[in-house]
Order: sequence, then structure tokens, then C-alpha cells
Amino acid sequence: MKLAVIGGGSTYTPELVDGFARLRDQLPIDELWLVDPDPVRRELVGGVARRMFAHAGHPGTIHVTDSIVEGVTDADAVMFQLRIGGQAARQQDETWPHEACCIGQETTGPGGFAKALRTVPVVLEAAELVRKHAKPDAWIVDFTNPVGIVTRALLQAGHRAVGLCNVAIGFQRRFAAEYGVAPDHVRLDHVGLNHLTWERGVHVRGADGTERNVIDDLVGAKLDRTADSVHMHPDLLRLQRAIPSYYLRYFYSHDVVLEEQLHERTRAEAVMETEAALLAKYADESVVTKPAELEQRGGAYYSEAAIDVLSSILGDRGDVQVLNVRNDGTFPFLPDDHVIEVPARVTRQAITPLPVAPLDGDMVGLVSHVAGYERLALEAAVHGGRDRVLRAMWAHPLVGQVDKAEKLTDLLLAANAEHLPWARSEQVTWAG
Repeated sequence: MKLAVIGGGSTYTPELVDGFARLRDQLPIDELWLVDPDPVRRELVGGVARRMFAHAGHPGTIHVTDSIVEGVTDADAVMFQLRIGGQAARQQDETWPHEACCIGQETTGPGGFAKALRTVPVVLEAAELVRKHAKPDAWIVDFTNPVGIVTRALLQAGHRAVGLCNVAIGFQRRFAAEYGVAPDHVRLDHVGLNHLTWERGVHVRGADGTERNVIDDLVGAKLDRTADSVHMHPDLLRLQRAIPSYYLRYFYSHDVVLEEQLHERTRAEAVMETEAALLAKYADESVVTKPAELEQRGGAYYSEAAIDVLSSILGDRGDVQVLNVRNDGTFPFLPDDHVIEVPARVTRQAITPLPVAPLDGDMVGLVSHVAGYERLALEAAVHGGRDRVLRAMWAHPLVGQVDKAEKLTDLLLAANAEHLPWARSEQVTWAG
């Protein structure tokens, strides 16, 4: 089996490699190709990855290259984990929106829109090379944010693609620990869009094989602790009878979050410090296992989630996982081609969303609003143009005002001119 990782110079990659080494029986890799344009990251990450495989006794070989064609040729599957512009672009995404009293965030709001504009054209270029050179039935597994918009771009262009996020697996692991069961004994009623999701049911399977839904316990007797874990007001969880992902805090507590951001250092600054420490560790020839600092990088359980979906696709398992897939009637208020994040059945030929219970009105309203923005954002990312950017900007529920959208559009274009598809420098930084 050949697997390629586009953006393989990411400091995330040893997390993946650790999972591949531990779970080799589940996903037997013969060749792992790490593709990245940055020669320093490519060699440092490739070096520690090889040492990790050797230390674990993994028989597979690891190759590094700056050529997408070389990396994906005859690949069985390809993972995308790109960050166009690197952490420097993320730092901008997290700061310039403050000038218009909006949150700065790398996956939602104006900053997330900027990331989509930078990312979609590069992803589509890479995907065309995958289509041309990988195996005919190869799948693209996208971990590149904003996952919903990027995955829809891939599907709209006719690629075999699925989006992956670690929010659901993080909740699964948290609830498994809460109730003292193995993670695979927890099943979630996870619904929404990427980074805009709720857990409406948490089904825990006991030793006798029976399941019970513990959502009433989590938003009842354990309400305060559950609310604190996602940094939300308890009344929100109680009234919705659901647990929102922490990304919903940007919508439900926007002004509180903005005030925090104005007085704290950015996440990008923290990640840059962590990455510097990680790259130093990766350069150390004595390092043969995943460094502890990687836990501070984010992406918890990323490797387990990636291995689950890859082994399900390549092994044609037919099991159920939470993924970003075409709506296809699951949410009747959205177009069929929109991308949603729900439990889906995975086979080699297709990934199909399972039916879900109707969403409550407040959820329908927010999902519809964000989905409308996402469609306009993708149009702007594919076709470019200030007017398209402006229209998508004011459509975002965290903006909503034309004069504010005008200012944010000008700030976005000024901060991202070198990366935009209609005025982009040829120098690209993929590693995230």
C-alpha cells in the first residue's frame, strides 16, 4: 500500500507516523511519501519519521519529495494537510479582523474566509495531479481547514474526497473516559457543518452490550462540568439538550471571545513557539518516538481519526464514522451538494451519510446562515474578484453589516495579496 501526504513537512506529521507505526495491522503501509516544498521541514520531518518507523520495527519505507507527481504516482490514498502561507498567514488571520471588531480565527469568521481563499486554488491544483497520477480508485482525505469548504471544492470538481476533523473523535474519547468505557463503546449523534457541530446524543455501550444515551446526564446532573469543558454558558446546553463544539463559542459568545483575544497572545504565536521546539527535536538524531511537545501542537487524536477512515476505505469495512460528506438530503433545508459533518457509512466505493433526526429551529437557522456564506466563499475562492469576496464577507453571520464587510474585505485583500489566486506569488508554503 502506498500513501502520500501532501503537506508532509507539517509538524503534525510525526503524530500521523506514530499512529501508522502503532496501528500497522489496521493499516499496513508499504510506502509513505511526504510531499512538501520546504526543504528544511521536509528533511527534518522525514528524518524523524524514518527513525520512528525503524524504532517501532515497521517494515514500510518513508520517502520525501517536493514533487506532487512523484509522491502521488500509483498511491492508494492521498492525505491533504496544507497550510498556505504557514503560521505567518495564520497570525494575520487571527489579528487583522480585530480592526473591525470581529474575532480573529483561522477557520471561521473573516480569518477563516481568508484561509479558504488562499487554500482552495492550491488544493484543486494538487487534486488534479492526484486524479492524473494516483490509482484510479484513490481517495483524497482532506484535513486542510476550512475542511467543509475545501472538501466541497474537491467534490464539486469531481474528486473522490472526504473531509476529516478531530472534533468528534475528541468528544468520543472524552466521554469514554467520563464513563469508563473503551472509545469504540461510545457512539455520537454528531450533526452540523465542520466547526459548527453539536452532540445531540451520546450512546454508551456497557459490558452487557446494551446502549444508553447519556446526553440527559451530561446536560443534567453534570451540566456545569460539561458546559465548562466547552467554555459555554450552561443554559445553552440545557435548552438545546445538546453539547456544542467549542468552535460555536465564536458565535454564541463572540464579544467575550473578542475581548479575550484583544488581551492575549494569538494561538499562532503559541504554535510557532511549539513548532520551533518540535523542529529542534526532529533534528536530534536520538529522537525516535513522538515528542511530548507534539501534544501542545493541537490535532489531538488526528492519527487515530485518519487511520480509521483510511483503513475503512481501503479495507471496504462498511463501518460508521463522523466525516465531512455531501448532504444528499440529510438536511432537507440545504442543497444536496453542500458538505455537512455527520456519521457516515464508509466503503471503498462510497461514503454515505446516515439519516439524522431533524435539527431544532435555532440550529437550522445558524447552519443555513453559515452554509450560505460557505457557498459564496467557495465561489470567491474559485473565481476571485473583490465583489465576490465582499458579498461572501457580509453574508457571514459574524459580520453581517455592509460597511463592516467593506472594511474587512480591504483588510483581507491587503493581508493576503501575495497568496490570492488572481495575484499570488509563486512561492508557496504548505507546511502546517
